[in-house]
Amino acid sequence: MKILVTGGLGFIGSHTVVELQNEGFEVLIIDNLSNSSEEVLKGIVAITGKMPVFEKLDLREKTSVQDFFKRHSDVAGIIHFAASKAVGESVENPLLYYENNINTLIYLLQELQQKPESHFIFSSSCTVYGQAETMPINENASVKPAMSPYGNTKQIGEEIITDVTKVSGINAILLRYFNPIGSHPSTEIGELPIGMPQNLVPFITQTGMGLRKELSIYGDDYPTSDGTCVRDYIHVVDLARAHVIALQRLVNKNNLEKIEIFNLGTGTGSSVLEVIKAFEKVSEQKLPYKIVHRREGDVVSAYANTEKANSVLGWKTQLTLEEGMASAWKWEQKIRGNN
Repeated sequence: MKILVTGGLGFIGSHTVVELQNEGFEVLIIDNLSNSSEEVLKGIVAITGKMPVFEKLDLREKTSVQDFFKRHSDVAGIIHFAASKAVGESVENPLLYYENNINTLIYLLQELQQKPESHFIFSSSCTVYGQAETMPINENASVKPAMSPYGNTKQIGEEIITDVTKVSGINAILLRYFNPIGSHPSTEIGELPIGMPQNLVPFITQTGMGLRKELSIYGDDYPTSDGTCVRDYIHVVDLARAHVIALQRLVNKNNLEKIEIFNLGTGTGSSVLEVIKAFEKVSEQKLPYKIVHRREGDVVSAYANTEKANSVLGWKTQLTLEEGMASAWKWEQKIRGNN
């Protein structure tokens, strides 16, 4: 079965391509390389022994999308990762985010809805919940007004998909992830932020390598156990496996509704200081850091209730925070030529 993975050379996308190929799916990748590298293909081949079909294509160009589907009319489903995802940048340049995250989704769905039946997995985010009233967060928690244009694009994206599934042969699963970390145990692929990282763990590993003088922790006066923000850090390999399980659920017609939603996390919240301690343990070194002012838009705490994903989807995490930090550290050492 042919599956298109958009943004398939990115962090989560590349790990998902590996899991798909290992499960026997034929994978096509679209990526415009704005936040990834064609070198990632070598890592995918090194792990799986298979070269996926890759096309460098900008999904914002509607005619290019139409042409792709004319040439690959037998694509049975899409796992859609391709999107801009920096909260701060989205505040500064909202139109870029609406064009890149909404238009591209529409163009893909327009092609899929021409098929009598197709499958769609959407890369969504726990950001849709904002600061939830209760922890852990389950799928019935209210979707709050978005705190950034990025968060808004995820909410709008979910609404668009919901509307389209009602009037087409598309069956969809929305996966709301928490905070992906780590790299593949082979260290053939991992997180490769271009420019300034958007996530905590690359900042930690880059600081550990001496590329940054110290790590900034945004606030230590939150109402948490140690005053720092709490998040749910999920190993990227666990996250990638969830996409394959979700796709198989649709392919095997095990979905109970035309559109289903699952939170993907570990179910455990870890503070910024706890993540630093985990890094210090696996790297056997102290990490220099300083406390700075809170960052606007940061929620205090967000971690998943995983009961629905565990029982309905039949998926649960297998890898720990320390395993995630250890693999991220090995990856950082490899790409800096230090191992």
